[in-house]
Amino acid sequence: MSIDVKAAANEVYKLPPKLFDARCKACWFVLGVLLLVALSFWTLDLKWTQFLSADAFAKMGKFLAELLHPETSPAFVKKLLAATLETLAMSALGTLLAVLLGLALALPASKTFDGDPARWRTLTRLLLNALRSIPELIWATLLLIAAGLGPFAGTLALGLHTSGVLGRLFAEAIENAPSGPGFALRLRGVTEGRVFLYATLPQVLPQLLSYTLYRWENNIRAAAILGVVGAGGLGQMLAFHMGLFQMGETSSILIAMLLLVTLVDGLSFASRRWLAS
Repeated sequence: MSIDVKAAANEVYKLPPKLFDARCKACWFVLGVLLLVALSFWTLDLKWTQFLSADAFAKMGKFLAELLHPETSPAFVKKLLAATLETLAMSALGTLLAVLLGLALALPASKTFDGDPARWRTLTRLLLNALRSIPELIWATLLLIAAGLGPFAGTLALGLHTSGVLGRLFAEAIENAPSGPGFALRLRGVTEGRVFLYATLPQVLPQLLSYTLYRWENNIRAAAILGVVGAGGLGQMLAFHMGLFQMGETSSILIAMLLLVTLVDGLSFASRRWLAS
């Protein structure tokens, strides 16, 4: 009995593990990341003295002060509302196209059970890598040549890039889904399509919806960037008015973008609560 008490006391007063252990792979990984960060600071020409100077703060303060007076004339607000709706439509339709294409590519890109041959997994994942490695701005530039100026090219650019992102996320969610329900259905001879619909999809649907809404929020900001190359919406107005240094109009456009992102964030929160209830 005394030996058990002594062993228990040793467990209670056990010393914490060493902060660094030569056999700890995670420790070496963290050390490597810290070394890369240190080398990044050393190789980049970071002009901290110029950035933190009084003149730099004065210029930034003047710029922010000009943004505190948004343009609210009825004619401009009308144009802003039309551009806001156009950006919302571009981001929503582009995200919808990405969900459909991403889900269609995620199925062959995922290995759903241990015996799954997944013949097209490597090829499909390479395609997903290609889609998301090309930025939306490059997609828009390429599509503008074929589709011309306007929101159509921007919508397709958002859809192609986002399908690569969502396809990868959807594939990971499908692969990590619990295999028990699908295994039970396969034992009964149910086809793979019905296994996905009745076993896998209900389990991963909240995660897929969360990924989709998050990417929709990102696509609102991306749609603004696409306006630089003439893809329409708030981005085209932002590029135009910032180029003319019209800070009142620029401020109103930024407020509209903020409201759009807040709207999508609220929808994401409400949908997750609804699915969890």
